[in-house]
This record gives sequence, C-alpha cells and structure tokens, in this order.
Amino acid sequence: MKNNFLSVSDWSAEEHKSFLDLTDKIKNGDYKNVLAGKNISLVFEKASLRTRVSFEVAIKKLGGNTIYLNNDDIGLGKRESVTHIAKNLNRWVDGIIARVYLHSTLINFTQNTTIPIINALSDLEHPCQALADMYTIYNQFKSFENLNLVYIGDGNNIASSLALISANLGLNFIYSSPKKYQIPSSIFNQATNMAVKHESKMQWIENPQIAVQEADIIYTDKWVSMGMEDEEKTRLIDFKNYQVNNKLISQAKKNVFIMHDMPAKEGEEIEHGIIDSESSLAYEQAENRLHSQTALLYKLFS
Repeated sequence: MKNNFLSVSDWSAEEHKSFLDLTDKIKNGDYKNVLAGKNISLVFEKASLRTRVSFEVAIKKLGGNTIYLNNDDIGLGKRESVTHIAKNLNRWVDGIIARVYLHSTLINFTQNTTIPIINALSDLEHPCQALADMYTIYNQFKSFENLNLVYIGDGNNIASSLALISANLGLNFIYSSPKKYQIPSSIFNQATNMAVKHESKMQWIENPQIAVQEADIIYTDKWVSMGMEDEEKTRLIDFKNYQVNNKLISQAKKNVFIMHDMPAKEGEEIEHGIIDSESSLAYEQAENRLHSQTALLYKLFS
C-alpha cells in the first residue's frame, strides 16, 4: 500500500513521537539520499514562500528533482479535470506534494494515483505545518506533558491540524474564536475523543482574555486566508477583539511563547513587533518546516 500524508490523524501517537526523533536525526545530517533518481511534483494552486522553498530544498537534500506546477500551468479542475491531471502525473513522477483549495482534490489524487500524495495545505488541514509546530514546541519544552497551547482566531485548517496533533501527543489545546468561526465540529469531536485517550484537554473559550490565562504558548494565524478576500471586511470586524497583542499576552503566564505560521498581517491578527520579539518562535517554526518536511519525505520514501 502506498504512503500518503493527508492529515495528522493518519498517524498514531507512537508514530508522531518517533517522527520527532527522526526529525532530529535529519536536522543533524543523519540521512540517506532516498530520493535519488526520483522526480517529485509540487502542484500548487495557492502561492507560497515557506512551503515551496522548504519542500524544494528538502527534495534536493535527499537527492531528488522538483517539478513545480502552479495553477497557471495546469488549470486544476478548469483547463483539465483533477482526475486526468492525477492520472497523467502518475505516469511521470514519483510523488505529488499538493497545496490546494479543496481537500476533495487531494482525495481525488489518492484515488487516481499509485504514488505518495502529501497535503501541503487544503481547506481542511495544514498537516505539514503542524508537524513543524510540534517539533518547535518539543525543542523548546522537551516534553508535551501539562503544556497549554492556546490558539486565538479563526478555526481554520491550521487550528484543525493543531487540535488533532495536540490531542495525539498529549498537549492541552484551548482555542478562542467567535462562535461562527469555530473549528468544524467533526474535527473537534475527533480531537476531543483522542484527548481523552491521552489524558489531555480540548476546549473552546469564546473570550480570548480568559482563554490565555494558563497559556504556555499563544498561537495565531491570519484572519483572511487566500481565497477569502471577499469576506475581508466582515472578518476584520468579527475578529477585532481577537488580536494577539501585548495586552492579551500580559494575561498569560510570564514566559509565554508566541507562535505564528506566517505570513503575518501585522496590525490585524498580531500586533506590530511581536513576531520579531524574544518571545516569538515564528522563525524557528519556519526553519523547522525544512527539517520536518525532509523527515516526512524520508519516512514516506524509505
């Protein structure tokens, strides 16, 4: 059976824990060129800095070749059907890393190929970001036990992946958002059930001032994601009380860390200057995208 990675829930808690060790080894240069002679296609409907560069460097480190295809190149689902594109790529390349608008596109890819498919972002999840985030947190705290990860803002794909992976690894995950922007109930219920098994906590608290009181880490993301530009005015109003700023941070534990997957819209979801402050882990997260995605490719192709 081929190896795909579409969701952080694809792996057990044991797999996630062993993956942290693998990422350490990769970071320290302990790996083989498992992609030698292989061609990996990056199919990106959405533009990217961190995802594209980190994956291209990772592929090169492991000895592989990258073929980058943006939406102008292939017109995913418009110029040609997703099914036809998947079946064609299956004849040419050894793996597909897809950054897409709809998660259903990834499902279609898995159904019409025999090669590994990696979710580099969809409307449902951003699992590669979550892998890097957990590695970043683990490097900082050396354990997940009794840690409180508090997410402030839109219950989007980032929040969904963080909830699922936190539940799997035993972190307490608390998030704060307006009611109509909550994490999809199917995902949050799944995370809650996993959290019970691993003796951690999942909780939604509408008031961000209350949510952060016991925070070890405060995490936020853009309020207006790519493709949601028509909702911008409404979202800026709805999220105005959910900015991560110095006032909110002062309500948390004294040595709280701040995380952001970037790109950041300073002045909206996060106050100017916080990304570049001593409490920020944003650049560690960005660096760890490279290490964790190299490890992911190593795991899937070894």
